[in-house]
Amino acid sequence: MRLAVDVMGGDHGPAELLHGIQLGLAAEPTLKTIYVVGRESEVRPLADQVGLEDPRVEFFDASEVLTMEDDPASAVRRKKNSSLNQALTLVSDGKADAAISSGNTGALVAGASFRLGRLDGIKRPSLACIMPSRTGAFVLLDGGANPECTPEILLQFAVMGSVYSKAMLGIQKPRVGVLSNGSELSKGTDLTRHAVDLIRKTSLNSIGYCEGFDLFTDGVDVAVCDGFVGNLVLKTSEGLGKTVGHLMRAELLEHPSLLRKLGALLASGGLRRIKARLNPETYGGAPILGLHRTVIKIHGSARREALKHAILQGSKAVLGNLSGEIEREVAAAMTAAGAEV
Repeated sequence: MRLAVDVMGGDHGPAELLHGIQLGLAAEPTLKTIYVVGRESEVRPLADQVGLEDPRVEFFDASEVLTMEDDPASAVRRKKNSSLNQALTLVSDGKADAAISSGNTGALVAGASFRLGRLDGIKRPSLACIMPSRTGAFVLLDGGANPECTPEILLQFAVMGSVYSKAMLGIQKPRVGVLSNGSELSKGTDLTRHAVDLIRKTSLNSIGYCEGFDLFTDGVDVAVCDGFVGNLVLKTSEGLGKTVGHLMRAELLEHPSLLRKLGALLASGGLRRIKARLNPETYGGAPILGLHRTVIKIHGSARREALKHAILQGSKAVLGNLSGEIEREVAAAMTAAGAEV
């Protein structure tokens, strides 16, 4: 197992991600090599500082960095020696089995699609986001890669999400729902209604529509939508989680009565477990599904634990041949639905 990790795109700098590589190497015995991709003159001294001395680490120099301000399409072409591009090149050249980056999402999707290619029959790759629910987790896709979709594309997202949920989350028969503004099939748009019709013709465990409140209350395992809606859901839920945490801290600090302090102390264990469940770093990153190789996007603000889990996630996807399974299942679903490939 060989992974290429772009360490230049994160908000907290390469050192934090180098710590994550340390944790990933310790947790995943199948790893043969991790290519640390970035400005070598900057990264090597930081690796020495954090004590990253594992013989499985190889440094791969990349002189440029793609920033969040760069236009995705032009930057991929213009900054050919960026750490993001070079990590993908290691995969396309067969030197690495998967790539992980916290860089520009649009550039990563565009670069991965161009360099690695889409699986046969796949119309668009999808950003699959794993999110917590009341009893476990669900997959939301698309998380922002495709703001405009057709019903056939949503059908393929449904299949990719179902395959991912089985393989990575262990859900044997994932419930697949198209995100809409009501459960009645008269609701939604022409896009969502047609997508539900196509999905119901396949062997997927379709529940028709799912609503916003189904997402976090264990009402669905795979929630399907276009990237415009999906990104709004993703960012809104992240903002709500941070706000709830802020309000709880404010209540305890602004009114620090003895009774509240005692209550906080008694509840601290449970609160820590809830925080861990809601922490997106627990789930690693968002894979870009539908490509010939595994690519995982971690958040720009990701810290070491997120990268550790992304490394475990990438290893599991490669070892389980996730891409091959997606290709087979999408082909079967498109045939069953009578959809145009």
